[in-house]
Amino acid sequence: MVFKRTAVTVTLLLAALAGCGDVDDGPSGAGKGEDGGGKTLTVFAAASLTETFTSLGKTFESAHPGVKVRFNFGGSSTLAQQITQGAPADVFASASPATMKTVTDAGDASGQPQVFTKNRLVIAIPEDNPGKVAKVSDLSRPGLKVVLCAVQVPCGAAAKTALGAAGVEVEPVSREKDVKAVLTKVTLGEADAGLVYRTDAKAAGGKVTGIEFPEAAKAINDYPIAEVAKAPQSALAKEFIQLVRGAQGKAALGRAGFEAP
Repeated sequence: MVFKRTAVTVTLLLAALAGCGDVDDGPSGAGKGEDGGGKTLTVFAAASLTETFTSLGKTFESAHPGVKVRFNFGGSSTLAQQITQGAPADVFASASPATMKTVTDAGDASGQPQVFTKNRLVIAIPEDNPGKVAKVSDLSRPGLKVVLCAVQVPCGAAAKTALGAAGVEVEPVSREKDVKAVLTKVTLGEADAGLVYRTDAKAAGGKVTGIEFPEAAKAINDYPIAEVAKAPQSALAKEFIQLVRGAQGKAALGRAGFEAP
Protein backbone atom coordinates (compact mmCIF):
# COMPACT_ATOMS: atom_id res chain seq x y z
CA MET A 1 0.00 0.00 0.00
CA VAL A 2 2.86 2.33 0.88
CA PHE A 3 4.54 1.47 -2.41
CA LYS A 4 1.41 2.38 -4.38
CA ARG A 5 1.13 5.78 -2.68
CA THR A 6 4.82 6.44 -3.34
CA ALA A 7 4.46 5.47 -7.00
CA VAL A 8 1.46 7.77 -7.38
CA THR A 9 3.35 10.60 -5.70
CA VAL A 10 6.38 10.15 -7.98
CA THR A 11 4.10 10.02 -11.02
CA LEU A 12 2.38 13.27 -10.03
CA LEU A 13 5.73 14.91 -9.30
CA LEU A 14 7.12 13.91 -12.71
CA ALA A 15 4.00 15.23 -14.38
CA ALA A 16 4.32 18.54 -12.56
CA LEU A 17 7.97 18.85 -13.56
CA ALA A 18 7.11 18.07 -17.18
CA GLY A 19 4.46 20.80 -17.08
CA CYS A 20 7.06 23.33 -15.97
CA GLY A 21 8.78 22.92 -19.33
CA ASP A 22 5.77 24.48 -21.03
CA VAL A 23 6.02 27.81 -19.22
CA ASP A 24 6.18 30.70 -21.72
CA ASP A 25 9.45 32.60 -21.41
CA GLY A 26 8.13 35.52 -23.45
CA PRO A 27 8.56 36.45 -27.09
CA SER A 28 11.53 34.79 -28.78
CA GLY A 29 12.90 33.64 -25.43
CA ALA A 30 13.26 37.21 -24.16
CA GLY A 31 14.17 37.37 -20.50
CA LYS A 32 16.30 34.22 -20.44
CA GLY A 33 19.48 34.50 -18.46
CA GLU A 34 23.13 34.29 -19.49
CA ASP A 35 23.31 30.53 -18.92
CA GLY A 36 20.06 29.84 -20.81
CA GLY A 37 21.04 31.74 -23.96
CA GLY A 38 18.21 32.74 -26.23
CA LYS A 39 18.74 36.50 -25.96
CA THR A 40 16.75 38.70 -28.33
CA LEU A 41 18.04 41.96 -29.77
CA THR A 42 15.15 44.16 -30.90
CA VAL A 43 15.88 46.60 -33.72
CA PHE A 44 13.40 49.23 -34.92
CA ALA A 45 14.40 50.29 -38.44
CA ALA A 46 13.07 52.30 -41.37
CA ALA A 47 11.24 50.21 -43.96
CA SER A 48 13.82 51.07 -46.62
CA LEU A 49 16.43 49.17 -44.58
CA THR A 50 14.48 45.90 -44.67
CA GLU A 51 16.65 43.89 -47.05
CA THR A 52 20.02 45.19 -45.86
CA PHE A 53 19.29 44.93 -42.15
CA THR A 54 17.74 41.49 -42.51
CA SER A 55 21.00 40.33 -44.08
CA LEU A 56 23.10 42.05 -41.40
CA GLY A 57 20.89 40.48 -38.75
CA LYS A 58 21.80 37.02 -40.01
CA THR A 59 25.46 37.99 -39.96
CA PHE A 60 25.08 39.18 -36.37
CA GLU A 61 23.30 35.99 -35.30
CA SER A 62 26.05 33.86 -36.84
CA ALA A 63 28.64 35.74 -34.79
CA HIS A 64 26.51 35.49 -31.62
CA PRO A 65 25.23 31.93 -31.14
CA GLY A 66 22.01 31.86 -29.16
CA VAL A 67 21.12 35.46 -30.03
CA LYS A 68 18.05 36.26 -32.13
CA VAL A 69 17.73 39.61 -33.91
CA ARG A 70 14.10 40.68 -34.12
CA PHE A 71 13.23 43.55 -36.46
CA ASN A 72 10.35 45.99 -36.49
CA PHE A 73 10.40 47.67 -39.90
CA GLY A 74 8.08 50.56 -40.72
CA GLY A 75 7.72 54.28 -41.28
CA SER A 76 10.32 56.09 -39.18
CA SER A 77 7.77 58.50 -37.68
CA THR A 78 5.61 55.58 -36.51
CA LEU A 79 8.60 53.75 -35.04
CA ALA A 80 9.75 56.88 -33.22
CA GLN A 81 6.30 57.30 -31.74
CA GLN A 82 6.25 53.69 -30.61
CA ILE A 83 9.61 54.10 -28.85
CA THR A 84 8.56 57.29 -27.06
CA GLN A 85 5.40 55.51 -25.93
CA GLY A 86 7.46 52.79 -24.27
CA ALA A 87 7.74 50.02 -26.87
CA PRO A 88 10.70 47.80 -25.90
CA ALA A 89 13.58 48.29 -28.33
CA ASP A 90 17.36 48.15 -28.27
CA VAL A 91 18.31 49.98 -31.48
CA PHE A 92 16.57 52.60 -33.61
CA ALA A 93 17.69 53.25 -37.20
CA SER A 94 15.75 56.10 -38.80
CA ALA A 95 15.49 57.38 -42.35
CA SER A 96 15.83 61.01 -41.26
CA PRO A 97 17.34 63.13 -38.47
CA ALA A 98 13.91 64.70 -37.88
CA THR A 99 12.32 61.41 -36.85
CA MET A 100 15.36 60.51 -34.74
CA LYS A 101 14.99 63.90 -33.02
CA THR A 102 11.56 62.80 -31.80
CA VAL A 103 13.31 60.06 -29.85
CA THR A 104 16.26 62.12 -28.62
CA ASP A 105 14.03 65.01 -27.52
CA ALA A 106 12.03 62.56 -25.41
CA GLY A 107 15.22 61.32 -23.76
CA ASP A 108 14.76 57.88 -25.29
CA ALA A 109 18.13 57.60 -27.04
CA SER A 110 21.36 56.60 -25.35
CA GLY A 111 24.27 58.70 -26.55
CA GLN A 112 24.52 60.73 -29.72
CA PRO A 113 22.90 59.24 -32.87
CA GLN A 114 25.35 58.61 -35.70
CA VAL A 115 24.59 58.99 -39.42
CA PHE A 116 25.58 55.70 -41.07
CA THR A 117 24.29 56.09 -44.64
CA LYS A 118 22.34 58.25 -47.10
CA ASN A 119 19.58 57.59 -49.63
CA ARG A 120 17.86 59.45 -52.46
CA LEU A 121 14.57 59.21 -54.31
CA VAL A 122 13.88 57.86 -57.78
CA ILE A 123 10.68 57.62 -59.81
CA ALA A 124 9.50 54.01 -59.68
CA ILE A 125 7.44 52.82 -62.63
CA PRO A 126 6.01 49.36 -63.43
CA GLU A 127 7.98 47.20 -65.82
CA ASP A 128 5.62 47.92 -68.75
CA ASN A 129 5.42 51.66 -67.91
CA PRO A 130 1.70 52.08 -68.74
CA GLY A 131 1.81 55.79 -67.89
CA LYS A 132 4.71 56.46 -70.29
CA VAL A 133 6.65 58.24 -67.54
CA ALA A 134 10.13 59.37 -68.53
CA LYS A 135 10.88 62.41 -66.36
CA VAL A 136 9.76 64.09 -63.15
CA SER A 137 7.54 66.65 -64.92
CA ASP A 138 5.42 63.76 -66.24
CA LEU A 139 4.15 63.17 -62.69
CA SER A 140 1.90 66.21 -62.94
CA ARG A 141 0.13 64.89 -66.03
CA PRO A 142 -3.68 64.72 -65.57
CA GLY A 143 -4.99 61.20 -65.13
CA LEU A 144 -1.62 59.73 -64.14
CA LYS A 145 -1.88 57.60 -61.00
CA VAL A 146 0.95 58.66 -58.69
CA VAL A 147 1.51 57.31 -55.17
CA LEU A 148 3.60 59.07 -52.52
CA CYS A 149 4.53 58.47 -48.90
CA ALA A 150 2.63 60.31 -46.20
CA VAL A 151 4.25 63.70 -45.58
CA GLN A 152 5.16 62.88 -41.95
CA VAL A 153 7.26 59.92 -43.13
CA PRO A 154 10.84 60.70 -44.29
CA CYS A 155 10.19 59.52 -47.87
CA GLY A 156 7.12 61.77 -47.99
CA ALA A 157 9.03 64.77 -46.68
CA ALA A 158 11.80 64.11 -49.21
CA ALA A 159 9.24 63.80 -52.01
CA LYS A 160 7.77 67.17 -51.08
CA THR A 161 11.21 68.80 -51.17
CA ALA A 162 12.28 67.16 -54.42
CA LEU A 163 9.03 67.92 -56.25
CA GLY A 164 9.17 71.50 -54.97
CA ALA A 165 12.70 71.84 -56.29
CA ALA A 166 11.49 70.55 -59.67
CA GLY A 167 8.52 72.91 -59.68
CA VAL A 168 6.19 69.96 -60.14
CA GLU A 169 2.78 69.74 -58.47
CA VAL A 170 1.41 66.26 -57.93
CA GLU A 171 -1.99 65.15 -56.70
CA PRO A 172 -1.34 61.60 -55.51
CA VAL A 173 -4.09 58.98 -55.65
CA SER A 174 -2.92 57.83 -52.23
CA ARG A 175 -0.35 58.56 -49.55
CA GLU A 176 1.15 55.46 -47.96
CA LYS A 177 2.49 54.70 -44.48
CA ASP A 178 6.01 53.89 -45.69
CA VAL A 179 8.13 53.53 -48.81
CA LYS A 180 7.54 49.79 -49.12
CA ALA A 181 3.80 50.42 -49.37
CA VAL A 182 4.42 52.86 -52.23
CA LEU A 183 6.64 50.31 -53.97
CA THR A 184 3.98 47.61 -53.57
CA LYS A 185 1.36 49.79 -55.27
CA VAL A 186 3.68 50.35 -58.23
CA THR A 187 4.76 46.71 -58.40
CA LEU A 188 1.15 45.50 -58.45
CA GLY A 189 0.24 47.97 -61.19
CA GLU A 190 -2.07 49.92 -58.90
CA ALA A 191 -0.10 53.08 -59.67
CA ASP A 192 1.60 54.41 -62.79
CA ALA A 193 4.45 55.85 -60.75
CA GLY A 194 5.64 56.49 -57.22
CA LEU A 195 8.57 58.16 -55.50
CA VAL A 196 10.66 55.61 -53.63
CA TYR A 197 14.26 55.37 -52.52
CA ARG A 198 16.82 54.22 -55.03
CA THR A 199 17.51 51.19 -52.83
CA ASP A 200 13.87 50.08 -52.88
CA ALA A 201 13.69 50.24 -56.67
CA LYS A 202 16.89 48.20 -56.85
CA ALA A 203 15.59 45.63 -54.36
CA ALA A 204 12.48 45.13 -56.50
CA GLY A 205 14.63 43.75 -59.32
CA GLY A 206 12.97 43.77 -62.72
CA LYS A 207 9.50 44.39 -61.29
CA VAL A 208 10.00 48.16 -61.42
CA THR A 209 12.31 50.62 -63.13
CA GLY A 210 13.87 53.46 -61.15
CA ILE A 211 14.21 56.76 -63.01
CA GLU A 212 16.79 59.16 -61.60
CA PHE A 213 16.02 62.88 -61.61
CA PRO A 214 18.41 65.72 -60.67
CA GLU A 215 16.13 67.40 -58.13
CA ALA A 216 16.40 64.29 -55.92
CA ALA A 217 19.82 65.62 -54.91
CA LYS A 218 17.99 68.40 -53.04
CA ALA A 219 16.33 65.86 -50.76
CA ILE A 220 18.98 63.29 -49.85
CA ASN A 221 18.10 61.64 -46.56
CA ASP A 222 20.64 61.05 -43.79
CA TYR A 223 20.05 57.83 -41.83
CA PRO A 224 20.99 58.04 -38.13
CA ILE A 225 21.23 55.07 -35.76
CA ALA A 226 21.23 55.03 -31.95
CA GLU A 227 20.93 52.74 -29.00
CA VAL A 228 17.59 53.19 -27.27
CA ALA A 229 17.74 54.43 -23.68
CA LYS A 230 17.41 51.62 -21.15
CA ALA A 231 17.85 49.04 -23.90
CA PRO A 232 17.19 45.54 -22.50
CA GLN A 233 20.24 44.29 -24.44
CA SER A 234 22.55 47.28 -24.24
CA ALA A 235 25.80 45.42 -24.94
CA LEU A 236 24.34 43.67 -27.97
CA ALA A 237 22.85 46.96 -29.19
CA LYS A 238 26.29 48.56 -29.19
CA GLU A 239 27.75 45.62 -31.11
CA PHE A 240 24.98 45.71 -33.72
CA ILE A 241 25.51 49.44 -34.27
CA GLN A 242 29.23 48.75 -34.64
CA LEU A 243 28.44 46.12 -37.29
CA VAL A 244 26.21 48.53 -39.22
CA ARG A 245 28.80 51.32 -39.14
CA GLY A 246 31.76 49.00 -39.77
CA ALA A 247 33.23 47.55 -42.95
CA GLN A 248 30.63 44.78 -43.30
CA GLY A 249 27.75 47.17 -42.83
CA LYS A 250 29.15 49.70 -45.28
CA ALA A 251 29.68 46.99 -47.88
CA ALA A 252 26.13 45.67 -47.49
CA LEU A 253 24.64 49.16 -47.68
CA GLY A 254 26.73 49.97 -50.75
CA ARG A 255 25.58 46.83 -52.56
CA ALA A 256 21.97 47.83 -51.87
CA GLY A 257 22.47 51.25 -53.43
CA PHE A 258 22.83 53.38 -50.32
CA GLU A 259 25.37 56.19 -50.32
CA ALA A 260 28.27 56.78 -47.95
CA PRO A 261 27.48 59.19 -45.09
